[in-house]
Amino acid sequence: MVLPCCAPLMKRHAACSIPTTSAYGESGMSKPVALIGRRNLTAALGVGGLVLAAPGIARAQTREIVIGGAASHKPWFEAHVQAEFEHKYRCRLTFEGTRSLVNLEKMQKNKDKPYISVVQMDDPVMILAVREGLLEPITATRAPNVARLKPGTMHMDGMWANYLQPWQGIAYNSNVLRTAPASWSDMFENRFRSRIIVPSLQNTEGLPNLFMMAHLVSGKPMAEAYKDIDAAFAGFRRLKPNLLTAYSQMPQAFSLLEQGEAHMIVGALSSFGMQRRLDGAPVGMVAPREGIFPVPSGIAVVKGGPHQDLAFAYVNELLGAEVQNRIAPPTFALPTNLDAQVPPGMPSGVTVHPIDWAFVAENRNAWVQRWDREMAL
Repeated sequence: MVLPCCAPLMKRHAACSIPTTSAYGESGMSKPVALIGRRNLTAALGVGGLVLAAPGIARAQTREIVIGGAASHKPWFEAHVQAEFEHKYRCRLTFEGTRSLVNLEKMQKNKDKPYISVVQMDDPVMILAVREGLLEPITATRAPNVARLKPGTMHMDGMWANYLQPWQGIAYNSNVLRTAPASWSDMFENRFRSRIIVPSLQNTEGLPNLFMMAHLVSGKPMAEAYKDIDAAFAGFRRLKPNLLTAYSQMPQAFSLLEQGEAHMIVGALSSFGMQRRLDGAPVGMVAPREGIFPVPSGIAVVKGGPHQDLAFAYVNELLGAEVQNRIAPPTFALPTNLDAQVPPGMPSGVTVHPIDWAFVAENRNAWVQRWDREMAL
């Protein structure tokens, strides 16, 4: 599929969304407070002591939670999530944008006293967080929207969920290739000698190519083929004459594609390729007939993090159709909520192959070492 361009005693605290019972009624005081003349008070305490002189007056403190996510997520977070959530729940969100492994390190270092409440990280890193006991399970009681998620988007008994599915397919230079690639196997054609780019296996997005190679070479269904790693590497050795490079930095790869040095990037990310198309670059994205792979976009609650009620509310919002309808289009992603709409230009009716990230975590180091030995260009 070729994609086009693209009660009386109950009050809501001023600082949070959770109704709280006040023993003092709406005024927040148990009895009238005698007023002290301003001149006498100032003389007694000085101007700097004015606030401290009225301990019966409670100043509301806005509750805040910190979200640890990818730096590239901050624009859509600020444009489509932050203001609405803060208004609805009467709180403040702070987004710390960095890499998934950095967020993991923050959780490890602050395990006894976490300051991050929610993390948005790659699925492979989520597995590491689960193994160290850093995450709190997401349940339908605490985040009801999990009941409407696609199969395969909740992981390890609810330790984390996918809130979006950017996808991987093939990016191609639309000036050079007037007809878009129809199959992953097109990359083997002789006309693409030294014209194909793939992600390095050291990059997370390089892993789906390994599984697709195993499927193409072995002929097995994807559910079986992904464990046939010998077949996968046999496919890469066959592809080697057609490889221009295996990238570790995505922008450089797309630069080569747009200049015409490369004709295809096999295993390209929709979030990058479709944005380049929107920016006017000669880049097309295709969902080949064998199917596509979801890019890991996980969300989880940090165990023991501040304001767990707000943390689960945030997770629930991102797993809901309303928020996903806002954030899926600008991220060129598929929603994971069954009630959300697939944005225009996204693939439909195509198989999305799930990835067994636990299997990946057990074997990735060995795969990378083998890649470095066998695929040096």
